[in-house]
Amino acid sequence: MTDPLSQIITLLRPRAVFSKGISGAGAWGVRYAEFGHPGFCAVIEGDCRLAVDGEQSVSLCQGDFVLLPATPAFTISSVEPAVPVRIDPKVTPAPTGEVRHGRPDGPPDVGLFGGYFVFDSPDAALLVSLLPRMIHIRGVPRLSALVRLVGEEANVERTGRDLILTRLVELLLIEALRSVEGKGAPSGLLCGLADARVSVALRDMHAEPERSWTVKDLAGGAGMSRSAFFDRFMRKVGLRPMEYLLAWRMAVAKELLRSRTIALDEVARRVGYGSASTFSIAFGRHVGQPPGRYARQA
Repeated sequence: MTDPLSQIITLLRPRAVFSKGISGAGAWGVRYAEFGHPGFCAVIEGDCRLAVDGEQSVSLCQGDFVLLPATPAFTISSVEPAVPVRIDPKVTPAPTGEVRHGRPDGPPDVGLFGGYFVFDSPDAALLVSLLPRMIHIRGVPRLSALVRLVGEEANVERTGRDLILTRLVELLLIEALRSVEGKGAPSGLLCGLADARVSVALRDMHAEPERSWTVKDLAGGAGMSRSAFFDRFMRKVGLRPMEYLLAWRMAVAKELLRSRTIALDEVARRVGYGSASTFSIAFGRHVGQPPGRYARQA
């Protein structure tokens, strides 16, 4: 069975860039400016507070995991209130050792392991927009174990390090996203996949992007009337069915074009277009440049 979530993560092409241990003692707080790249954090011991812009603040405790797919501005602090120190991660050099907040001496009150990675996909912004702004997961030990593995691998120069880190980050993303799937996720991909009817249509589109789908076809597969399906898909995913199909087709087309091993008419066929010229027109409208130029620049 086609797995849209795994397909999208594969197309995002995540890779680890930075990960470090973080600790805090006493009263402390750090205010980070918007970053854009996906960030993650696991609480190894103790408690702290996290306030992400646009979301309700949450208390974090041992075993919690947080994923910010686009890392908006946020404040992380001790449970005890404190005036936060402001940091802009886009201009502040990444630390080379463990990060310590608050009182510099003595045992820490909280221990974290966090970091960020990047998506190499040219469609990252679109795909990330279909994910929740903040994912907070409690009680999934597998996530903390994966985070520790990322940290161990990131801090040692060994053969195959980059490949292992890429695979670990892919596992981390899949585990985090499927852990929250259906648990009150806002409209987007996770919400759509959690819906018994909408998920059928998503899997159909991902399995056969070359098929000449219509809303009626997708509604029939989901066992719904055309109008009821359209409204439900919009409410769950946040995009119209044909809008999502076009976005997915173009994401697949970009990946095929980047490989530069497949003829243009074959790329067109694989994403549902009857001719290279028809595909070129649609691709140009969606991307802003013809497929040949895109492939050369990619």
